[in-house]
Amino acid sequence: MEKTLMQSDFRFPGQKGVYHGKVRDVYNIDEKYLLMVVTDRISAFDVVLPKGIPYKGQVLNQIADKFLDATSDIVPNWKIASPDPAVTIGHICKPYPVEMIVRAYLTGNLWRSYKDGLREINGVKLPEGMKEHQKFPEPIITPTTKAEQGLHDEDISSKEIVEQGLVPADEYRLIEGYATEIFKRGSEIAARHGLILVDTKYEFGNKDGVIMLIDEINTPDSSRYFYAEGYQERFDNGLQQKQLSKEFVREWLMENGFQGKKGQKVPDMPDEFVSRISERYIELYEKITGEMFVKHDISDIRTRIEDNCLKFLKTL
Repeated sequence: MEKTLMQSDFRFPGQKGVYHGKVRDVYNIDEKYLLMVVTDRISAFDVVLPKGIPYKGQVLNQIADKFLDATSDIVPNWKIASPDPAVTIGHICKPYPVEMIVRAYLTGNLWRSYKDGLREINGVKLPEGMKEHQKFPEPIITPTTKAEQGLHDEDISSKEIVEQGLVPADEYRLIEGYATEIFKRGSEIAARHGLILVDTKYEFGNKDGVIMLIDEINTPDSSRYFYAEGYQERFDNGLQQKQLSKEFVREWLMENGFQGKKGQKVPDMPDEFVSRISERYIELYEKITGEMFVKHDISDIRTRIEDNCLKFLKTL
């Protein structure tokens, strides 16, 4: 099995701290910059699985890198550079405590709630008579609070966000407009490559009074994609849509008796299954970017990342 980066423990010049998330390790440099290392960890049901996925970090980072560049004319973003295939360095911003969930289709958890009678979410009214995977007349935004580590995000309406003082009204209007336009751009890019951007989440921050897009965007960890080819036929016949996401990982885990519930043990992941996951991530990269994926050397991925980052940090 090829080498993967499961943990990072770098010590960079000016390092003030590090946050280890489920997938990303984020280093604070001089209280001015964030150095985000996208590891090869994969999570499902809020659990980090025991094996890394070769090239997953590179895939996620490079997709986000391309979409940050492709939307920078809509809203400024935190990125300064990507000095390594699995790393982005950018500005520290004060994050807004909400995540903007944009949905173009009735699917996933929202469909399950709709089927049970839900007709309003986060202050957004849903049309009657919709079917699973049906397209909304216009994309809807269903924000959530950005929970502390270990807690779950909570649904919240735009009105509540402003009333509770989480985001000033004028800034929230801008953020909502940015999220709408970024999603539109992402959908256009996906369509050019035979995909449908179904739903995703965006995060924003503020630097010196300027609203900026932060974190990563439109990757399979934060977004759901359908294949455009066959969508209508499958929808008309009440069939499940062909997805390009990590949903199949969750399905495999459920088939093997794991849903993240108390007392359940993560099943052993055979190397063959790990390779299949890697191939799916690479497939998404090539589908969404329209470019061949170039595998970078992972024979000593830790040293590669450290050397590239140290070299770039000297230029800041």
